[in-house]
Amino acid sequence: MTKKNAFYAQSGGVTAVINATAAGVIEAIRKSKKIGKLYAGLNGINGALNENLIDTSKETPKNITKLKHTPGGAFGSCRYKLKSYQDNPAEYERILEVFQAHNIGYFFYNGGGDSQDTANKISKLCIERDLNIKCIGIPKTIDNDLPYTDTCPGFGSVAKYIAVSIAETGLDVKSMSSSSTKVFILEVMGRHAGWIAAAGALAKRKPDDSPHIILFPEVCFNQEIFLKQVNLSIKKYGFCTIVASEGLKNKNGNFLSDSGLKDAFGHTQLGGVAQRLTNIIKEKQGYKCHYAIADYLQRSARHIASETDLNQAYSLGFEAVKLAENNKNAVMPTIIRKQNTPYKWKIGSISLSKVANIEKKMPRSYISSNGMYITKKCYEYLYPLIQGEATQPFKNGIPEHCSLKNILVKKKLKKFSLNQ
Repeated sequence: MTKKNAFYAQSGGVTAVINATAAGVIEAIRKSKKIGKLYAGLNGINGALNENLIDTSKETPKNITKLKHTPGGAFGSCRYKLKSYQDNPAEYERILEVFQAHNIGYFFYNGGGDSQDTANKISKLCIERDLNIKCIGIPKTIDNDLPYTDTCPGFGSVAKYIAVSIAETGLDVKSMSSSSTKVFILEVMGRHAGWIAAAGALAKRKPDDSPHIILFPEVCFNQEIFLKQVNLSIKKYGFCTIVASEGLKNKNGNFLSDSGLKDAFGHTQLGGVAQRLTNIIKEKQGYKCHYAIADYLQRSARHIASETDLNQAYSLGFEAVKLAENNKNAVMPTIIRKQNTPYKWKIGSISLSKVANIEKKMPRSYISSNGMYITKKCYEYLYPLIQGEATQPFKNGIPEHCSLKNILVKKKLKKFSLNQ
């Protein structure tokens, strides 16, 4: 009997370790006795819709190994959310048509909550049609907001980057604060969940260490209390450093940095909360301020990735294949924390229907009583996730990355019109 092939795609914002997950999937399938070739979607699920399938068997084992230290999405990612079957049946029919044309019996979708929703929708349709296609979601999001998994691949490395960045910039500001900048604000990603902002606290070892204030989406921004805390920090330490989540909201529940635009998933586009806070401080207190927006830097910093994060990202990709081989369907592999000290974890799994479109926010017990820092409980959760330095090879002083051939399989179907 001819072995069924597999389709893997990367979705949404990429991370420093998403390619390590891809390496785990590829290497597991190369060892598999049940699965044939692995095709990767060029630019995520769009690769299936456009029948742009990359033949990963054309890549050398050496190049696949290099994926583990290459940031970005090696096969291309996309922000494209499938609507319900009732709203756009043509897209679903197209995906199934492509899968059948290329003998695909396994679908691995690597992304966040919207991506898990896509995998879940396709799995339901396959079950309804009595199609033997195993659909496995693989977690990925720097926001750390997927439920039922201890952490999400990509987050640990971002957490490490933010902690290191605020520690280093804090020393810079401290050294100049007597005659220059008094306040520094680092804006980080996090629309509804403040996990990334919280990670800044991992830099603090002494009371005057940065950051002095952390602002979370889960806590309504109170300008008066915030300005009092800024003043208190400057009075005690001579300067104030702040980590602010892009998803900071006012008392009416509106984003402070709402651009008025939407992304492809229908989410409000954010950016500029640091500048907004800077303007408030300058206007009300007159302090000289500087700010930085971590933006793509935080999610692509493979040179300072967490070894724990890298190992988990690879393992989840590898184990996703094992789940499919064991006839599991419509599930997502998860990280289960066994203990904190020393940190031990294992792989579990959860139904996609329980994960899709659900955001895991920071519990109130992880946020200090004044709403502007983390608790010991939160620190104990975060600390293990940034441990270990994932070795990054350098060449001529610059990190060495993988460059794949990405050879496309010959198309068998007519062109499809993508509604974007």
